[in-house]
Amino acid sequence: MPAAALLPALRARFGALVREVSKFGTVGGIAFAIDFAVFNVLLQAGAETLLAKTGSTILATSVAFVGNRFWTWRHRAHGNMARQYTMFFLLNGVGLAIGLSCLAISHYGLGSIWPEFQTPLADNISGQLVGTGVGTLFRFWSYRRFVFGENVNPVSAPPVAPSTPPADPAAPRSTEPAAPRAVPRM
Repeated sequence: MPAAALLPALRARFGALVREVSKFGTVGGIAFAIDFAVFNVLLQAGAETLLAKTGSTILATSVAFVGNRFWTWRHRAHGNMARQYTMFFLLNGVGLAIGLSCLAISHYGLGSIWPEFQTPLADNISGQLVGTGVGTLFRFWSYRRFVFGENVNPVSAPPVAPSTPPADPAAPRSTEPAAPRAVPRM
């Protein structure tokens, strides 16, 4: 790729990535608000901490799938919705495991040493902020790569035609430039 075309192509790709991250963040913010609210309602209702987080995450994941499929990555190939839905939930399960690990380490691991780590505030910090933050980084990468496939209209520089036709592999190689071919007239 010529150097003159490289900078505009990089700028276009970076702009497309910024738009994707912005949309992903908006969908994620809505899903986070749902997750946060449902988690705290379930805690107040007396649900066990990890079950409350699992239930709130499942509900928020459903909202996130719809938002990401039909808005964030609508420009990407959408061949098999059942496959996408399954992959989305499997990869979100990994994201959930990341969040639950942070919550369990805080609530049960550190909480057995310091009771302050078993409060709703500590649960929200470890599960909602730390766990969701690390899980979100994983989710963005995995959804973009594995769930929502390739770009239908990728941003790239126009293809450059080769300056010389491809050589015949059976022909002897010469170091001299090829002479122009004369086209017979009829």
